[in-house]
Amino acid sequence: MFKDIIVGISLTGIDDCAMKLATELAEKFEANLYPIHVAGMEQGWGSIQHLEHSGETERLKKQLEERYSLSLEKLPNSEVMVVSGIPHNELLRLARKKKTDLIVMGPHTKEYEEKRSHMWGMAGSTLERVSQKARCPILIIRKDVVCKEPLFERILVATDFSKQAECAINYGGQLARQYNAQIKLVNVTEEESQNAESMKRLKGEYEARLRGVKECGYEVCSGEAAVEILHIAQESNTDLIVMAHHSKEQDPEKAFLGSTVTQVALNAPCPTMSVNHYFDLRCGLMYDQSGQVIDG
Repeated sequence: MFKDIIVGISLTGIDDCAMKLATELAEKFEANLYPIHVAGMEQGWGSIQHLEHSGETERLKKQLEERYSLSLEKLPNSEVMVVSGIPHNELLRLARKKKTDLIVMGPHTKEYEEKRSHMWGMAGSTLERVSQKARCPILIIRKDVVCKEPLFERILVATDFSKQAECAINYGGQLARQYNAQIKLVNVTEEESQNAESMKRLKGEYEARLRGVKECGYEVCSGEAAVEILHIAQESNTDLIVMAHHSKEQDPEKAFLGSTVTQVALNAPCPTMSVNHYFDLRCGLMYDQSGQVIDG
């Protein structure tokens, strides 16, 4: 299903839960795994260009290889990387180079990073920037997750009927078919008076696309989007939340800082997957929009 996985790691240990799941997924799917640490944020902007020449990146690489040696010894196709630069730029650069089909990240929101991002006029955290711009799915892990079989049994997909949300629904449908999982489509309206029309639209636009899914449910509620999505996920014992990372805000800074997917990911009881582009599972089985298996 996944063949090339990137996982963002740090020296602080805040990403250990992401690293744990990424190694388990890589072992499960015999995938290439690229744990990457981007050095430079802690030392300050002026020192980034000198880190590699000073030998600091090599020293950090050895430190991280020792730290994760037990996890990586089972993965012959793994390579710890330490590069200097701005974290979101380097993560995205590596994802393009390796043609990655999954990026795994922890919450990645240390105080120093937030302060420096504002200092340099960079709105939002590494997590938000990577989630918004990546061309492959981002799996955001807030706490330890058991890599069970099947991997996902109950999937929640949130939609606001935007073009980006369609990508999330298509990907969620592929996951549900692959794992024979239940799927629930959720829309949060601003006013309760819109709920009936929204429910009609949910079924009208997406029911045909989700043919072949074992069990498909629909839920509409009104209120604050992130709060309602988290509540439904908790009540439904959801294994995975799938969303599109975007915002209707025209102001880029407000869009970054107020993104619903980030609010959900940092508080969710399960992993959150951000999907912005049409992307197919590399699972050996491909499906058309009727849910039928197709060749290729």
